[in-house]
Amino acid sequence: MIKRIAEEIAALNSFLITTHESPDGDAVGSSLALARYLTCLGKDVTVYLCDPVPDVYQFLPMAERVVQELPDRSFDACFVLDVGEFRRAGKAITDCRTIGKFINIDHHLNCEDFGEINYVDTTACATGALVYRIIEAAGHEIDYDIALCIYTAVITDTGSFRYSNANPEAFAIAAKMVEKGINAWDVAEKLYESQPQNRLQLLAMALATLSFSPFGDYASIAVTLDMYQKCNASAELTDGFVNYPRSIKGVEVAIFFREIRDGLFKVGFRSKGKVDVSALAAAFSGGGHHNAAGCTIEGSLPAVKEKVFTLLEKSLRK
Repeated sequence: MIKRIAEEIAALNSFLITTHESPDGDAVGSSLALARYLTCLGKDVTVYLCDPVPDVYQFLPMAERVVQELPDRSFDACFVLDVGEFRRAGKAITDCRTIGKFINIDHHLNCEDFGEINYVDTTACATGALVYRIIEAAGHEIDYDIALCIYTAVITDTGSFRYSNANPEAFAIAAKMVEKGINAWDVAEKLYESQPQNRLQLLAMALATLSFSPFGDYASIAVTLDMYQKCNASAELTDGFVNYPRSIKGVEVAIFFREIRDGLFKVGFRSKGKVDVSALAAAFSGGGHHNAAGCTIEGSLPAVKEKVFTLLEKSLRK
């Protein structure tokens, strides 16, 4: 599969790169690493994201070149990274008729094969690892900018090497990126030690909603639209909130309810391993990994919670 991708890169000139809505570190890092690589090859490259690059990832090379409006032009091919489901790339991409072919690169379980080429490896720690394999196989020099993007993709998607996907390849890639000049503390400081004040204010409000199951084996928090208004915050500042209830002793599954608009909630699931939360998300037309998944559910917050908790109780009490 890597060989086929290399052949397409060599044969074609204009490339569009995109990823899923509400992009995380792997989505941004893998997209920008690939963009830097193609740019070094002299290719015509456009990186489009349906949502802006979160502030926390603005330090990455080429982040300033990401666009939120799809250019009115044709592209030989579009790399779609880390989406799991094609719809998560946004309607501008799924409805586009000026793209020659789609190349799907992903590591999600049950990823859709929507591309002419589908490079999917569910054992990979991150999509950034797959981009690394492509560049490495081509024999191209991994410069500092590429290394920084790949390192960020790997460290964020493995939870700083705390999650079960922190496999030997994850550590090997990180080591190679450090050899390229990446300073682990410098990246960690940018990712985890530079939080804006209103993120902590929003987190305080979210933690005030903390609730537990009767047996204490699952817990949830929520963020509503009025909370954003009270502390002048946006959805991108909620990245990582779900890890707080998951960190509690005895909790096997954490749920984060995030209001998108009136009557619509994004629900994020995190598991410590005993429960396959991708199955829970799939029941609500969502998806993801065994330990991390999400979906969107309509209704009031109490109604959405009841739907989720009822299904989760059935899963845990089998």
